[in-house]
Amino acid sequence: MGVAGVGKTTVAELLAQRLGLPEAEADDFHPAANIAKMSAGIPLDDDDREPWLRAIAGWLHERGEAGTGGVVTCSALKRGYRDILRQGCARVFFLHLDSSRRLVADRLAHRTGHFMPASLLDSQYAVLEPLQADEFGAVLEVEPADTPHELVEKAVALLRPVNGDLA
Repeated sequence: MGVAGVGKTTVAELLAQRLGLPEAEADDFHPAANIAKMSAGIPLDDDDREPWLRAIAGWLHERGEAGTGGVVTCSALKRGYRDILRQGCARVFFLHLDSSRRLVADRLAHRTGHFMPASLLDSQYAVLEPLQADEFGAVLEVEPADTPHELVEKAVALLRPVNGDLA
């Protein structure tokens, strides 16, 4: 979880490969109306996000039922959004990728081929609610010098106490 541009997709793809788990990109669950809205520089509201979050929760539920688990990217900026995801699978572990606004803004300014414009970053920070003590998860600080593979190893280290059989 985290704001746009923090590295969710890159870390999720590599983490899923590292752990041998299925992976999904939350952007693929957005209805066309959400993508059009964001492409126009208009932030999504809670009504826009609810069907999207429920679709992701469905994917999590399917992975839980299949016994495979999985890795999914999702901004999950508010506690209420994470609550919807937990409805799909109660044992969701949230890994909050966090970094300086400056680093993230720089990444977004140089990102191509994505519908989310850098102008929406402030709206994401405005609604971001950090993980609470009673939520199942951890924060991973993303530093400018971190490589994606280093971030994955840090993520595995955070997950190991939760699931000791990680190699």
